[in-house]
Amino acid sequence: MSRIGKKPIPLPQGVKVEWKDGKVLVNGPQGKLEQLMPPRVLLEIGKDEILVKPEDDSRLTRSYWGLARTLVANMVTGASQGFTRVLELVGTGYKVEARGQTLAFSVGYSKPVEFPLPPGISAQVEKANRIELKGFDKEQLGQTVAVIRGIRPPDAYKGKGIKNLGEVLRRKVGKAGGR
Repeated sequence: MSRIGKKPIPLPQGVKVEWKDGKVLVNGPQGKLEQLMPPRVLLEIGKDEILVKPEDDSRLTRSYWGLARTLVANMVTGASQGFTRVLELVGTGYKVEARGQTLAFSVGYSKPVEFPLPPGISAQVEKANRIELKGFDKEQLGQTVAVIRGIRPPDAYKGKGIKNLGEVLRRKVGKAGGR
């Protein structure tokens, strides 16, 4: 039995959920989300909570059960509150500037790297080395963070690069320190 799948999903005020033709539509104050649901899973949409039920007791159905519950819960949370991820630039002279819907990264290359934000994602530059990204679609926000980190991934020797706030990097010993 799926421990995650058993949990009911609370429905906040102002969030509407519809399920038809295998798709879940969630509409809330932050935005509108649509997701194709995994097969073999049923949704029971109540007034103040959603229950995810498996069709049968096979192994494949049980694996889809927890996935379906997590997808719906993330959609409900995104449509009601939204998600936030904070990135930090570590390195001498590393900085970021917001130019409308474009971020300009100065991270050690000869020219600044321009990154256009996808629709639905907003960025706020708190300091010159900290970015707060907000969005209502958790999958799109995570993909955007991964692409931004790919501009200059954190390096294992000096720790320079773009990393998540609070991320602990495993540092390697350099050539001289290994003796």
